[in-house]
Amino acid sequence: MGYHHVDPDTLEQWDDRPVDVRSISAAAGLDYQDAKLGMRVYEADPGEQFPLSYHYHDEQVEVFYVLEGTLHVQTPEGELTVGADEALVVEPGSPQRAFNPESAEGRVRALAIGAPSVDDAQPYEPGEE
Repeated sequence: MGYHHVDPDTLEQWDDRPVDVRSISAAAGLDYQDAKLGMRVYEADPGEQFPLSYHYHDEQVEVFYVLEGTLHVQTPEGELTVGADEALVVEPGSPQRAFNPESAEGRVRALAIGAPSVDDAQPYEPGEE
């Protein structure tokens, strides 16, 4: 049996993204080979975005659960807003770019869950449909 109690506030920055991101699944010792999901906490100040680029996933489902603030998500169909205590589920093949706009009054903090935990992100350029 395996149990991992993880406090995201004690974790180091997960990668080289310009936004604060802490990997709960990595702290639990899970990696891409044996993990069924990836879980990270993102914090973005006004003008910052979560992913490195506008993208989609071949296999992975992504869920953003907003803990604080309002998350904005650019899609080919328009911009979505997700408030605190709301979730957005993004199916495979659905392009998105999650961000906190420059005009926001404060930061946005969200839990991002991806399953399966695979490195399958593909860049997306608007107008590719």
